[in-house]
Amino acid sequence: MEFLNKIINLLNYQFTVGESVRFTPKTVFIVIVVFLVTNFFLKILRRIIFRTLSNDTRVKFKSIFSFLNYFIYIIVILIVLQNIGVNVTAIFAASAALLVGVGLALQTFIQDIISGIFILVDKSVLVGDIIEVDGQIGQVENIKLRTTRAVTRENKVLIIPNHKFLTSILFNWTENGIITKEVITVGVAYKSDPKQIKSILLEIATDHKQVLASPEPFVLFKDFGDSALIFELFIAVDSSFSANIVKSDLRFSIFEAFEKKGIKIPFPQRTVTFTNSPTVLK
Repeated sequence: MEFLNKIINLLNYQFTVGESVRFTPKTVFIVIVVFLVTNFFLKILRRIIFRTLSNDTRVKFKSIFSFLNYFIYIIVILIVLQNIGVNVTAIFAASAALLVGVGLALQTFIQDIISGIFILVDKSVLVGDIIEVDGQIGQVENIKLRTTRAVTRENKVLIIPNHKFLTSILFNWTENGIITKEVITVGVAYKSDPKQIKSILLEIATDHKQVLASPEPFVLFKDFGDSALIFELFIAVDSSFSANIVKSDLRFSIFEAFEKKGIKIPFPQRTVTFTNSPTVLK
């Protein structure tokens, strides 16, 4: 019994560090137990989350999970110490000031990482997708926690901070498949035959090897313009990246066909009338 009392007294013996931090061996033991329990639950949580991720995504998540583990350990230990009587107010105050300063300094960095996590989990953007952000178009080659890399049509590397996917409008050209619909607008003189224009445009579209037969091309008589009849040729291609080349080929063919048929492509004209100002006699 006396030995047990000695152990209890030893566990309750109070150590003081400075004026604010006081602890006992019992509190150290409790902290160790809580640390082990937290570690156990974090491992279970990690396994549950990793089951839903691909191997490539798991590698990217390891570093962020290590950071979160340390952060959670520190928070849990400080909370436990506070609840068992250790005066850690000064530590909390210093930690809060430090976290506020770091948070302000790394605000964009943290936004990028959080956005990267959302992208990897939600799979809104995948490697190989053709995307458009802030008017920039590129094919995704690599998705990291902070940035996404894409290659433009000019073979330039586009480095996109991941927070752009949350703060800007994102167009994913290939999420519904690789087929995209394109449109070519052309104006012809008012004396032109609309049915003839439609026939020429459809013939040119169907003759191009990269224009898909299904969905088939079609023509819309869009409007009566100021100087021309406006037509739109709609086509489908299976490569968004080469769509601008296909459209350029079609424009060349349309111009040549119109030249042969004597169909004019008008340009805006303005009539300016000059009037003589009256002469003022003195």
